[in-house]
Amino acid sequence: MLKKVLIANRGEIALRIQRACRELGISTVAVYSEADAGARHVRQAEQSLCIGPAQPGKSYLNKTALLQAAQLCGADAIHPGYGFLSENADFAQMIEDAGLIFIGPLAASIRVMGDKISAKRAMKEAGVPCVPGSDGALPADADALKQAAREIGYPVIVKAAGGGGGKGMRVVHAEAELPEAVSLTREEARRAFGNPELYMEKFLQHPRHVEIQVLCDGQGNALWLGARDCSMQRRHQKVLEEAPAPGIPEAVLSEVGARCVVACQQIGYRGAGTFEFLFEDGRFYFIEMNTRLQVEHPVTELTSGIDIVQAQLKIAGGEALTLQQADIRCSGHAIECRINAEDPYSFIPSPGAISGWELPGGNGVRVDSHAGVGYVVPPYYDSMIAKLIVHAPTRAEALVRMQGALSEMRVDGISTNLALHGELIAEPGFVAGGVDIHHLERWLKQRNAS
Repeated sequence: MLKKVLIANRGEIALRIQRACRELGISTVAVYSEADAGARHVRQAEQSLCIGPAQPGKSYLNKTALLQAAQLCGADAIHPGYGFLSENADFAQMIEDAGLIFIGPLAASIRVMGDKISAKRAMKEAGVPCVPGSDGALPADADALKQAAREIGYPVIVKAAGGGGGKGMRVVHAEAELPEAVSLTREEARRAFGNPELYMEKFLQHPRHVEIQVLCDGQGNALWLGARDCSMQRRHQKVLEEAPAPGIPEAVLSEVGARCVVACQQIGYRGAGTFEFLFEDGRFYFIEMNTRLQVEHPVTELTSGIDIVQAQLKIAGGEALTLQQADIRCSGHAIECRINAEDPYSFIPSPGAISGWELPGGNGVRVDSHAGVGYVVPPYYDSMIAKLIVHAPTRAEALVRMQGALSEMRVDGISTNLALHGELIAEPGFVAGGVDIHHLERWLKQRNAS
């Protein structure tokens, strides 16, 4: 078992990791930027170190500072949380080379799955269904590009091989648009990810975004923990998630889940991970794998009964998984709303001091947050201030429970998207279940026009 873990992150996820470590008897070290000097994760840590100024590039994204902090305090492992350096293969390699443990996959696995072209190749070898598209990187030759798009069939989507977070992609509806789309996306990919390689896929018109959560011990044992639906998105950013994904037959889920397990075993994957799929007309299509803990992991924890962060820590410490796939049972339904400090209509971030803070409670209600009265939301980081999660025996009961929880929660002093979530949870399309990834933006357009 690990003895001391440095948490290379901030906010609610730093607190979440601290709690898991505490329950396993592991000491924690918090790092913080100058802007987070009084933050809750710093106050609650057994040890804390300042790693730089407020700007992420000089603090939470400073690989050398984080590694030196871990070595200085005698940590034997680093947990990256999500975001920041959580999927950075070079950071994981630095930690491995220093003789410490990166709580996540090996750097080699992050590289394979971080490059969308190599990831797709690995998934095909494991029998995981993929979106029809190019077999490798797109050629520079214009005629070859056009031929590739014709074979796939318009509309197509051009994507950055090293992309993520909804960046580095363009939809092309006609051949005349292709050269400019490829040129712009290639330059965007070079600037944003340092990798100009692109690939092309069939653009699905009305897909859902469905995820499969996996846990692997790196010793040949792997499990999938059910499916999440993350289709409620704005500009490719998730707003609300739920588990299990409604309306998908168990037999269909079981088949793709088993394929994900095989893929993990073939690449020697270790730790927690998420396979992201587009789901349309009863079929799954792999799009990418997130080689880290997800923001929405609580909905899977509540339905599977498994503490995913504790599992990460145990696996990193060398423990083998003791559960079998037959032991995994999905119980009830869970929904998570991301509460952001932003205007609910313009979505402009709303940093500032919180003057009022009331949280909901009751059976089946969970709030993961680092904020409270007096907390100043800084302008330097992601605007999420809380995750509100509910769990109930059925989806209908979970929707009612979430409505009640949202009505109880109050945040004063800044703008939040609480009101937006209150509308979404009662929106007829979402209540019916199974909306596609464009549903939220269509609804927002209608709302703003009225």
